[in-house]
Amino acid sequence: MDIKEIQNLIKFVAKSGATEVKLEMDDFKITIKTTTETTTENNSFSNNLPVQTILPANTAPMAAAPAPAEPVKAAEEDNSKYITIKSPIIGTFYRKPSPDKPAFVEVGSTIKSGDVLCVIEAMKLFNEIESEVSGKIVKVLVDDASPVEFDQPLFLVDPS
Repeated sequence: MDIKEIQNLIKFVAKSGATEVKLEMDDFKITIKTTTETTTENNSFSNNLPVQTILPANTAPMAAAPAPAEPVKAAEEDNSKYITIKSPIIGTFYRKPSPDKPAFVEVGSTIKSGDVLCVIEAMKLFNEIESEVSGKIVKVLVDDASPVEFDQPLFLVDPS
C-alpha cells in the first residue's frame, strides 16, 4: 500500500462518518481513528479535541479578557477573497527543501499552478505539496517544522 492509497483511505474514513477503522495486511497494520463531525452544508470538518492548558505551579488561572468582535469579523471578511491551500496529509510541514536552502515561497511570492509550495514529511517520506492555483502568497499560516493535520490551512493565496 503506497502513500496515495493511505491518503485516499483516510479521506474515505473521514467522509464515511466511521469513528475507527482497522486494516491488517501481511506486512503492516493501520488504525484510523476520527474525532471529527462532518457538516453536510459545505463538507467542512471541525475537530472536537479537548484542549489542555498547563500553568506553572505557582500561578493561578487568570480571567481572559473578552475578545473584540469587530476586528475578528473584519479579518474573516478580508480572508474571504483569498484561496486557502490546505494540507492533503498529516505530517511535519517544512518551508525549505533542506535546512541550507531558501524557502520554496515567501509572503509576496507569485505562484502558478504546479509550483512546489512546501514539503510535508509523513512516515519518513517527504511529499512535495504543489499549488493547484495561481496567484500571490498573502500569508503563511504554519511555522516551519511544525506538525500539521489533514485539511489544515497552510497558505492564503490572492488569485487576482
